[in-house]
Amino acid sequence: MAEQRKSVIITFKAKEKRPDKEKDKLEIVRAAIAQEAMPHFLDATSLPIGAGRPVLEDEAVGYDVNQYEAPIVSAKLLKSEMDVLRKNANVANVEEDAPCYAIGSALQHLQIENQPAVMAETIPVGVAQILAPAAWGNSQGKGIRVGVVDTGIDFNHPDLKTNYGGGMSFVPGAPTPLDDQGHGTHCAGTIAAAINGAGVVGVAPQASLYAVKVLDRNGSGQFSWVIAGIDWCIQNKMHIISMSLGGSAAPTALQTICNVAWDRGLLIVAAAGNAQIQDPVPPAASNVGFPGKYKNVISVSAIDSGNVITSFSSRGAEVDVCAPGLNVLSTAPGGGYATMSGTSMACPHVAGAAALTWGAHRFSNNEQIWNLLASTVDNLGMPGWDRLYGYGRVNANAASGALVPPPTVPKRGV
Repeated sequence: MAEQRKSVIITFKAKEKRPDKEKDKLEIVRAAIAQEAMPHFLDATSLPIGAGRPVLEDEAVGYDVNQYEAPIVSAKLLKSEMDVLRKNANVANVEEDAPCYAIGSALQHLQIENQPAVMAETIPVGVAQILAPAAWGNSQGKGIRVGVVDTGIDFNHPDLKTNYGGGMSFVPGAPTPLDDQGHGTHCAGTIAAAINGAGVVGVAPQASLYAVKVLDRNGSGQFSWVIAGIDWCIQNKMHIISMSLGGSAAPTALQTICNVAWDRGLLIVAAAGNAQIQDPVPPAASNVGFPGKYKNVISVSAIDSGNVITSFSSRGAEVDVCAPGLNVLSTAPGGGYATMSGTSMACPHVAGAAALTWGAHRFSNNEQIWNLLASTVDNLGMPGWDRLYGYGRVNANAASGALVPPPTVPKRGV
């Protein structure tokens, strides 16, 4: 039986920037392929670079290579080709790809409650709980671009189409970022459902939504797709990335691309995870998933309407802040509405609050927006930071109305 190619992620060692840096990366991969006598691949120098699209591709042999803004290349290679790359002095790491999921999708499937397709305009409980309506005099998020890295968005939904700015799909077989699962549409509505006289209103009702589809109709994906999606957000100048997804293990390249995004000025918000219900941890331990574990990612735990941590929410040293995540009402595919639960639902509340805050402080950078959010929270647990609530529940009104520069608040994570 012929050896199967595996999806791998190659991270290169840091180099000084120079015009041919992208060509260098591809030449290293090309050399590995050539050494193993792989025939019939295309000339990379004649094809467009960037946006996470294929640069080298040969469908006949199942081989492809993608390169990104970070020193990363993803490819489908044989073990012998991986071994060649691992010996290259310019290569830091060759890792197998890893799966990721919409956070708590199984739990959410059990808790989805469909609402009437037509509703009088409603401000969901969670939106009010973080005091977003009080902030709308300061900002409604206009001009702030939010990349929803998820299952896509129903961009025809009446509450979302006004604020939809475009997107890209990185899921094989899904040519557009139209949501075929529901998770991303629900998150998008919490961030920026428009004020239009019907349906629901999001935290930042004038922010621009961009659908970055990295999860399939089952709510599953690969971290290489997520890396491509984050890369797209970098290249298309998103202000904020909202990622209600994760996994228990991830390639180091995921942290690399998150760090690059932060260094380029983006603010990344991610769900902490719903691991507590399946894998409870003792007080000193952590079950926060990736990418929420990373220092340059804002990790969000979930609380209920009474400001108490939910039974399912992950907890640990990497939790930054908390937000509503139980029985959250938002948009659903096909123009409808649904109630869902999970840290997936908490994450977009914080992404929306960040959009409001950035809209009110247009000349601030991502570090300042983080400090504004973290320094104005409503403390819920132990004084200061704790492993359940982080620094506390985000307060959109206080953050958007605070003075700049804010006090510095350390980011959590590894």
